[in-house]
Amino acid sequence: MAEVITMPRLSDTMTEGKVAKWHKKVGDKVKEGDILAEIETDKAVQDFESEVEGTLLYVGVEEGNAAVVDSVLAIIGKEGEDISGLTGSAAAPSASEDKKEEPQAETAAAAPEASAEVPSGVEVITMPRLSDTMTEGKVAKWHKNVGDTVKEGDLLAEIETDKAVQDFESEFNGVLLKQGVEEGGAAPVDSVLAIIGPAGTDVSGVGAAKPAAASSEKPAEQKTEAKAEEKAAPAASASFSDRVAISPLAKKMAQDKGVDINSVQGSGENGRIVKKDIENYQPSAKTAASAPAASAAAQVAVSFVQGEDTESQNSQVRNIIAKRLSESKFSAPHYYLMVEINMDKAIEARKEINSLPDTKISFNDMIIKATAVALRKHPQVNSSWAGDKIIHRGNINIGVAVAIPDGLVVPVLKNTDQMTYTQISAAVKDMAGRAKNKGLKANEMEGSTFSISNLGMFGIETFTSIINQPNAAILSVGAIIEKPVVKNGQIVVGNIMKLSLACDHRVVDGATGAQFLQTLKTYLESPLTLLL
Repeated sequence: MAEVITMPRLSDTMTEGKVAKWHKKVGDKVKEGDILAEIETDKAVQDFESEVEGTLLYVGVEEGNAAVVDSVLAIIGKEGEDISGLTGSAAAPSASEDKKEEPQAETAAAAPEASAEVPSGVEVITMPRLSDTMTEGKVAKWHKNVGDTVKEGDLLAEIETDKAVQDFESEFNGVLLKQGVEEGGAAPVDSVLAIIGPAGTDVSGVGAAKPAAASSEKPAEQKTEAKAEEKAAPAASASFSDRVAISPLAKKMAQDKGVDINSVQGSGENGRIVKKDIENYQPSAKTAASAPAASAAAQVAVSFVQGEDTESQNSQVRNIIAKRLSESKFSAPHYYLMVEINMDKAIEARKEINSLPDTKISFNDMIIKATAVALRKHPQVNSSWAGDKIIHRGNINIGVAVAIPDGLVVPVLKNTDQMTYTQISAAVKDMAGRAKNKGLKANEMEGSTFSISNLGMFGIETFTSIINQPNAAILSVGAIIEKPVVKNGQIVVGNIMKLSLACDHRVVDGATGAQFLQTLKTYLESPLTLLL
């Protein structure tokens, strides 16, 4: 029986997709894992592969056209199979989307100077949107100067977004003819960032035309944005230097599960990673042990000169941190709950776990795991305020605060409650290491439902944190300190750790927060209860 393939939702904010290119024609044989088409989303261009086998009988969206999510994209079945009953409903969405495209075409035509002034062979590169909330980007550093030869994959510049600093690579070959933004300057998304083309080409009139609507509709520039997202890892790292062949579905599953795709062996065509590879993936203890160490990072050191005031320019990251934390502190009514945890049994459990070959977990890994499991029992804490309603999150995604020289980033462990100690340890070390080397991708810092900040490594016994919106709570973790405690009527030495929970009172009432902390205390003081 014929299978109807619908336009996939390749990102949380995607409402329609555009077929940039078909890789199969009507009548072609299709195997599971074959690339059907390239789909332009609101964020990037992604390969879309087939999950069924057969013959491509119908194409619901012509190349270059768009269609809403879940409308008919293609039909695959047996050669010669009658699909007239399926194509009748398929034509409507495609036709309606053609009409939706007309106003966009007119918008693009309203800026004729963009196409008229771009000489043959010249490519205009616009400021990419590297995160959902990014409205402008700042050029932290140019790696190519005007007149330099540029090859595909060369690092053009470092772009500061509202969340991190990311490397931006060229997708074109040629000579850098113009820099649209000076080093240290900022520009809105979709404005001209650079122009690449043949040496000696006059592009003096191109930079003046920066129509956002026109530039955002160009497939080549959308691909530039895609390349920036997919290749944002540091060029110095061999494991991230090449583009990983992975299907969109497998990529999304890997992001949700917190799986490092660089450590997955693909079973598809030419080593391509497909759905079943992510489903069957089990990280080895060796992988966790060899992950880069997450050393503590402090703010950039400032030299002290007696009697002389100095200034340092705020980075884009620092400005956004100030804005977001101020919004959180002044908009969400914070209150704080504190509890002491006896970590004696947790220390014993960690020693036993780390005695296993090629295994090394930290107390932070244990706290993350215990917190994730506690959130299952207290879903109100895993919720968000949304004005006239409260959103109860269906996944437990814990953000782990990491200090970087420019400020603070919060990488997110997707579906943390389903991860083992080893998986948590490997993921935290990997993302913390890449955060310090500007290798985190924007989607790795989105979607948290709860956050943890640990300053215990600096010897801080207790502190409170500002909630990372849109979360409703954040856990502050202090150092483990030897203190006298009363046990069975006797004063003995105990290993005590203090936890502080900051809650948004609009979402989490005092009793609910207290019950969550009591559950977390039980898990940490009796680690075996995590297995129940």
